[in-house]
Amino acid sequence: MGGPPPTIAEWRIQATAMKAAVASLQKSTEKEPDTASADWDDDEIDYAYEPRGSPRDIWDFISKDDVDEIDFDDDDGEDGYPGASTGGKGGGGGGGYGLEWLAAQCAEVVGRKSGLDPGALQGQILDALAAERSEEELQSSLTDLIGFDDLEFVISLLEHRGEVVAAMAQAGGGYDHEEEGRQPGLRLMSKRQREEALRRRDREHKSAPLAAAREKEEEYPHVYRAFAAGNTLSHSGKRFALPTGSERKEFEKYEEYLIPAGKTGVLGAGRRLVEIQEMDGLCRNTFRGYKALNRMQSLVYPVAYKTSENMLICAPTGAGKTDAAMLTILHTVGQYLMPSPFEDHQATDFAVQAEEFKIVYVAPMKALAAEITGKLGKRLAWLGIKCREYTGDMHLTKSEIVQTQIIVTTPEKWDVVTRKGTGDTELVQKVRLLIIDEVHMLHDERGAVLESLVARTQRQVESTQSLIRVVGLSATLPNYIDVADFLGVNKYAGLFYFDSSFRPVPLEQHFIGVKGKAGTKQSRENLDQVAFNKVREMLELDHQVMVFVHSRRDTQATAKMLYEKAVDQACVDLFDPSYHEKYEAAMKDVKQTKGRELRELVPKGIGIHHAGMARSDRNLMERLFGEGVLKVLCCTATLAWGVNLPAAAVVIKGTQVYSAQDGKFVDLGILDVLQIFGRAGRPQFEDVGIGMICTTQDKLSHYLTAVTDQLPIESRFSAKLVDNLNAEIALGTVTSISEAVKWISYSYLFVRMKRNPMAYGIDWSEYNDDRSLVQRRRKLAIDAARTLQQSQMIIFNEATEELRSKDIGRIASQYYIQYTSIQIFNTMMSPEATETDILKMIAMSGEFDNIQSRNNEANELTAMKNNKNFVPYEVKAGIDTPQAKTNILLQAYISKGQPDDFALTNDLNYVAQQAGRICRALFMIALNRRWGYQCWVLLTLAKSIEKRLWAEFQHPFHQFDLPKAVLNNLDAKDSLNIESMREMGPAEIGNLVNNFSMGKKIAKLLDNFPTLSIEAEIAPLNRDVLRIKLHVTPDFRWNDFLHGTSESYYIWVENSETFEIYHHEFFLLSRRKLYDDHELNFTIPLSDPLPKQIYVRAVSDRWLGAETVTAVSFQHLIRPDTESVYTDLLNLQPLPISALKNSALEEIYAQRFQYFNPMQTQVFHTLYHRPANVLLGSPTGSGKTVAAELAMWWAFRERPGSKVVYIAPMKALVRERVKDWGARLARPLGLKLVELTGDNTPDTRTIQDADIIVTTPEKWDGISRSWQTRGYVRKVSLVIIDEIHLLAGDRGPILEIIVSRMNYIAESTKNAVRLLGMSTACANANDLGNWLGVKEGLFNFRHSVRPVPLELYIDGFPEVRGFCPLMQSMNRPTFLAILNHSPDKPVIVFVPSRRQTRLTAKDLINLCGMEDNPRRFLHMEEDDLQLNLARVKDDALKEAISFGIGLHHAGLVESDRQLAEELFLNNKIQILVATSTLAWGVNLPAHLVVVKGTQFYDAKIEAYKDMDLTDVLQMLGRAGRPQFDNSGVARIFTQDAKKDFYKHFLHTGFPVESSLHTVLDNHLCAEICAETVITKQDALDYLTWTFFFRRLHKNPSYYGLEISAEEHNSTSAQQAANGFMIEMVDASLKALADSKCVEVYPNGDVDPTPLGKIMSYYYLSHKTIRYLSRKAKAGASFIDALTWMSHATEYDELPVRHNEDLINAELSKALPFPATGFGLPMWDPHVKSFLLLQAHMSRVTLPITDYVGDQTSVLDQAVRIIQASIDVMAELSHLSTLLEFIHLLQSIKCARWPTESPLSILPGVDTALEGKNKVTTLQQMSSSYRNPQQLEKLARDLAIPRHTTDKFVKAASAVPNLDVKIEDLKIGELTVVLRRTNPITEREGRMYAPKFPKPQTEGWFVIVGDVARDEVVAVKRVGWGAGNRMVDGKRVGVEVGSRPVARARIKVPEGQGQEGRRLDVLVVSDGHGKLKCTALLKF
Repeated sequence: MGGPPPTIAEWRIQATAMKAAVASLQKSTEKEPDTASADWDDDEIDYAYEPRGSPRDIWDFISKDDVDEIDFDDDDGEDGYPGASTGGKGGGGGGGYGLEWLAAQCAEVVGRKSGLDPGALQGQILDALAAERSEEELQSSLTDLIGFDDLEFVISLLEHRGEVVAAMAQAGGGYDHEEEGRQPGLRLMSKRQREEALRRRDREHKSAPLAAAREKEEEYPHVYRAFAAGNTLSHSGKRFALPTGSERKEFEKYEEYLIPAGKTGVLGAGRRLVEIQEMDGLCRNTFRGYKALNRMQSLVYPVAYKTSENMLICAPTGAGKTDAAMLTILHTVGQYLMPSPFEDHQATDFAVQAEEFKIVYVAPMKALAAEITGKLGKRLAWLGIKCREYTGDMHLTKSEIVQTQIIVTTPEKWDVVTRKGTGDTELVQKVRLLIIDEVHMLHDERGAVLESLVARTQRQVESTQSLIRVVGLSATLPNYIDVADFLGVNKYAGLFYFDSSFRPVPLEQHFIGVKGKAGTKQSRENLDQVAFNKVREMLELDHQVMVFVHSRRDTQATAKMLYEKAVDQACVDLFDPSYHEKYEAAMKDVKQTKGRELRELVPKGIGIHHAGMARSDRNLMERLFGEGVLKVLCCTATLAWGVNLPAAAVVIKGTQVYSAQDGKFVDLGILDVLQIFGRAGRPQFEDVGIGMICTTQDKLSHYLTAVTDQLPIESRFSAKLVDNLNAEIALGTVTSISEAVKWISYSYLFVRMKRNPMAYGIDWSEYNDDRSLVQRRRKLAIDAARTLQQSQMIIFNEATEELRSKDIGRIASQYYIQYTSIQIFNTMMSPEATETDILKMIAMSGEFDNIQSRNNEANELTAMKNNKNFVPYEVKAGIDTPQAKTNILLQAYISKGQPDDFALTNDLNYVAQQAGRICRALFMIALNRRWGYQCWVLLTLAKSIEKRLWAEFQHPFHQFDLPKAVLNNLDAKDSLNIESMREMGPAEIGNLVNNFSMGKKIAKLLDNFPTLSIEAEIAPLNRDVLRIKLHVTPDFRWNDFLHGTSESYYIWVENSETFEIYHHEFFLLSRRKLYDDHELNFTIPLSDPLPKQIYVRAVSDRWLGAETVTAVSFQHLIRPDTESVYTDLLNLQPLPISALKNSALEEIYAQRFQYFNPMQTQVFHTLYHRPANVLLGSPTGSGKTVAAELAMWWAFRERPGSKVVYIAPMKALVRERVKDWGARLARPLGLKLVELTGDNTPDTRTIQDADIIVTTPEKWDGISRSWQTRGYVRKVSLVIIDEIHLLAGDRGPILEIIVSRMNYIAESTKNAVRLLGMSTACANANDLGNWLGVKEGLFNFRHSVRPVPLELYIDGFPEVRGFCPLMQSMNRPTFLAILNHSPDKPVIVFVPSRRQTRLTAKDLINLCGMEDNPRRFLHMEEDDLQLNLARVKDDALKEAISFGIGLHHAGLVESDRQLAEELFLNNKIQILVATSTLAWGVNLPAHLVVVKGTQFYDAKIEAYKDMDLTDVLQMLGRAGRPQFDNSGVARIFTQDAKKDFYKHFLHTGFPVESSLHTVLDNHLCAEICAETVITKQDALDYLTWTFFFRRLHKNPSYYGLEISAEEHNSTSAQQAANGFMIEMVDASLKALADSKCVEVYPNGDVDPTPLGKIMSYYYLSHKTIRYLSRKAKAGASFIDALTWMSHATEYDELPVRHNEDLINAELSKALPFPATGFGLPMWDPHVKSFLLLQAHMSRVTLPITDYVGDQTSVLDQAVRIIQASIDVMAELSHLSTLLEFIHLLQSIKCARWPTESPLSILPGVDTALEGKNKVTTLQQMSSSYRNPQQLEKLARDLAIPRHTTDKFVKAASAVPNLDVKIEDLKIGELTVVLRRTNPITEREGRMYAPKFPKPQTEGWFVIVGDVARDEVVAVKRVGWGAGNRMVDGKRVGVEVGSRPVARARIKVPEGQGQEGRRLDVLVVSDGHGKLKCTALLKF
């Protein structure tokens, strides 16, 4: 029908053709219609006929002028329709869109629906199509006719309307219509005729009777409502009429609609109530006191209690919805009970797994939340389940949240909690049930919050695949199906709708519209009169009445009005309570009340009730009304929400409520009306409840439609879309427009947009083209994103559609700030703003736009504004603007002003509530912008609002409850601050405030005033970076009443001149850690010009005036020169391996490569051909290992027979090197390689024979201390120190000592030792090189010298309080980084702790769950996967691997770790989540490395600490696989504050400093014992060999040496440094002397003591020796020995992770000796080691895998510490205590307590049966049962199970049987000979100790002493080791099958062996309990 309209000539031709065609059809003419009664006007006609876009009627393109040219004949009426053919689409028969097609479609539609005849439907459709209607109208009516389920049919009809109408015309007009004029397509009519026809048709349409119901709405099984005849709802969800039986009455002063009470419902056929006694134990106990559930609850019960279905329960108020919710709560609780109530119905005694779940109940109001909390708490108390309120008023601490199972909250509060996403993770992730009460609140202003919550929950369910059940409770609402869709309810299972027949008492509703213009006096008087009349009517029926009004003041006014009118109308007796039986008692109570108005009103029979009354008065009113003493109660709506107090009738008087948020009177919410009506009717007294609402006439229809269910509830989400989208972006759940589009699809807005598109501005064509409204949602999302970007809240990349949150956006989300306010702040905030500016800016926030200025407030506001006591800061604007009013009210609030006007008071409270939050947000924004002064002003103002106190004008002591006179005196003294007051005595203070008695109290409060004192240490790392260490000390006495459990502070460092903040931290001081050392470490940038000083501010977050400022002067700051010397990588021809000129070596390397890489080529000559010391700095992964090998080949070539020592800082690296070199080098070349670590100590012979020693710094330090006696140490020709840049770390001092010692040895023996130091590129390579003695071999390559180039990104994350939340906020960015950089290549994610590996993997799995392919990271077949999963022991790893993610940390068993490595290496899993140990120990490269977080928990400081930069560099080194990638990618996720630090040092390299000065004492003692140092001067000389000595001169400020900048590098600086070193040596020697480890003589000589030698030999700290020697006593018990050794300093480093104190407390209860008596808190590492040692001896299963690794390291150290303790006890001559330590050693090796039978160590021995046997000790067994046959007989005697016999015999054979003889007995000397009479069965003489983690060899203590006197003469340790057996003159080791002999020659000191003196000789096993021999000697 397109194209231009035909010309008149063309039309004439068509007209002629039409006439001819019509003439050929023999049709009868029809009469013209009678138009006399048509009284339409033109407008209606135009409306009835709106032409489509292109002409479809001839009159559409004929102008009026042309009409005259056409001559209509008389028989024009008989002309037919042109072109009507009998076939084709237009035909009445045939295919296409004709009548047959229509009939078939109608039959199909009717087949699916009941109650409709196909013919009737066809007729109605044809009528609609033929009627001249606009397309929009036609759409609407067809949709109504056919229904939404058959929209395709509707669309087809619209598209082919012309064809269907033509077919109808051809077929001879309508269906079964006999009337005239019903063939609209058959004749050509004039315009007039056609208009007449249209009018006639419309008239008929209007007067036609209603057709039968067209279709029934779909029926759902749980919708219980009265029968609905046909469609009760329109397509948009509106009801069509008021309920049947409704009446309307008109009176002089009002009109009234009466809606009669419904019938009380009865049980359906075959249904019965659920009896409580039939239910299980859980329900019986909870519903104690109930007989049965009510009708509604009985219907809900099977779904609510027996399934996990989401539910929507729509039921009238009072129907018992709370108990229905209780059923769902019990279902959830039941899943966490033992025994399960679902399986054991009789059980009533349950154990609750309270930690595992949370239930959240969202109530619409705080008052209701309090009521629900009380109800649920009481009902579930018997289970021990805690229910707490969590609202704006009731804050919960973290520990309270953990202890609470049911949290009752408001939508806004829950939104804030879930917005953090990470803040209350503990809470959010454990939610299993979310109950939303009053879900019909969706149409309220606050509905958007509910939508946001449900959408967030649904997405969480999807992403985490965890079940969160959502239950919605609501009053009856028309479009409950929409709400069910929104809540994700299965409509056939979880949708319950109950009509009013389910009310316990049917409700009769009266809607009264008072005449008179709203707000006029007339209207108010009429309202009073009507209210009185209605109250009177009710009283005459003997009903009690509640009259609800909307302000506190109004309750009293209404009560008085009712009484006055009763007096006027002489009906006071209706109110009179005096005849009531409880009246007298009531009057006694009333007389005691303080409320004057109550005393007046109660005797008149009227009560009042509102939230402003005292609690006791409110309770009294509720009681008197409940008892029936009071007939009338005037109250506010809080009574309806917060207290369940019903009445026969309720009257709502007026519907205008003041809303402070809107700044005006608004209509009473429908929620409130329904809640108030719910209070009408008391089940036990009345059959009908009466609810009346008196409103103005203009609002009558609004309440009538809303309350009687006629208005569908619509969404309010679009108005809040921008702010809600910002919250989701800040949360990280929406990161792109496509995700935003998906997010909107979870909202109620989306449900309603699809159901009722017109209401949301979506026209039919748009909906038709895009049924799922994707484009509409895209538009909404993009518009919102653009708005947010303009507000600087997010970054919106329009090209990629990526959305990223900015700090301001995050702050806005956290503090619930509107984007409109942020726009204002962006323009108005400035660094120098004053209080006046800030108050003005807060007042301009969008939150206050609705505050309105009213005329009746003008005087009061003006008075306030002009009163400086109320408004101290000037308000420039006039009072008529919202901003000025807000500003005045805010200042008045702080000044504790109280307005007289009621509305103004509400405004004041609203302003205060919002302003506090806004001011906090502004403070966070200022902190983010680093504006120091502004932060201080804003934080002070925020506290002023919270405390209602002006910091500038009032003394901080206003925060305490002191007499006004005292405070005034304090205010009057101008410069009286806290510091100056602290210097005064109580008497002086008393004098100052003119009140001596207050002097003491104020002095005490000064002690409690929470200020901090701060000391700062500064140390420059290089010219541009300064490290600051703050020591924070609480400067007050803690008072629990004032301070609670913790105090919080903001600490920031600012420039003293520009006030720019360099760094800020939130510092939490807890009661528990008050007396600990509090240290903060951070770095700040330095730039020229330097300020003279910086300020460190510590400002309390809660207390005004509690702030301290510490100035840190830069006067002595010397910035070391940044002397980075880098080696350029030369463009050399790569060397082939043939350059080695050694075929054996070439063969080894040929397997891996043919050419050395560029870096190796450059260093080849120096390392392979020259003896020079070398420092090689190059990045991880650049091939340094091969470089080390080149130096090794030089050593073996040039110095044959010498040894090479390779020192790596970690056991993991040692293991990796041993594994690699052992297989690749040692075996092919026949070299002997030995590993020396704490885990692995071979005997001396093995070490002597070795060519290559691979060891850790500690081990080599311990061995090389005795270099004079150990020849192999002197044979070393090359020492390779890997990762030498770790000098700055904890183990740095040991590396320093080793290098210094090797140089010293070389100097002493004149045998040069070549040193090769390897590190990453460092900034001060020269110093390091000089110290290593490097001259020509300095190679310091830049970070870019890598075989695979690296792309490095550093991402900053906002400060989040709490470590886990910060980590969690990084999970989604990690996932996105993987998708972005490495969608199918391997990825390693490094995390800071073992727990984080599990949590990160779990979150990554959840994020995969939202992808199309959840297993996208898994690259193996299902069979292969199952095989591998069968090998896995750890559950978390099992789950992760099935999604293609591996875990790797030290807590996993070795096999699991190896499997994860193997799968990752073979690319079967794509992601590996690992702790930093992986970076060091295993060479597994990946394409992408994500360093997720750069902090770790340090138990020593009990806080999170930054990782060493070296660790980060090592992790980055794993990025890029040389053989596969052209480049690698690394992403570092860290806090924003650390971003610059990493940026700086990752590019320039980190300067290496020494930390030797911190642990000098232990190392000095070792050198004194080795006699390297014998005088103080030696000690100073010794220091000059160290790296520390070199750096002290270069960077004095770092080490705390104060030299002014001018003196630097001068002679005086030299002297100062010498003095500094002398002080250090003196301090170290003093500490050692205190520990009795050295003796210092006045002449400067130094000698070691025996205790010092013990310390050095066993490699212990002198503090451990000091503790032991001080505690040592004779006769100590076993527990004493265990306690002392657990205190060893070596256990200081044992990690105590988060919450392990709780695990320790639990573990402690299960062990023989609880740690409570240990004297240290549960979070102390020594307590943990004490518990782990006990757990080992008790053989208890450890609670978590982390403890297994920890226990191994505790046991590892234990043997060394106990052996040292034995030597200390021998030195102190306490024999009994020495024996206890030996028992402790035996117990630890055997994992048995001394009280247990020694035999119990053997397999299969049941200690219970053991008493029946003769054999009780190992000694008896080994001497009596010599061969296997005898041992088998013993096994039978001991009733050992047959399958264990072999193991028993093997273990028992290993137990030694000892023969002891004493030979060569001379004076002063004896020899004890030990002979093993049974053969050795294990290699190296290992003992049977199955529980000890490392193999132990048999050993013996030979002790000579006097048992009677408890004295020790001598102790010697003897073993079967190498050197005790001679063959052919050579010492050989112990072999299996041999019976070795050992001799111990013991010297008895002179004087001990006096004549006749008896000495005891004891030979005691060091591993087997009760295995000892004793002999008595007589001298």
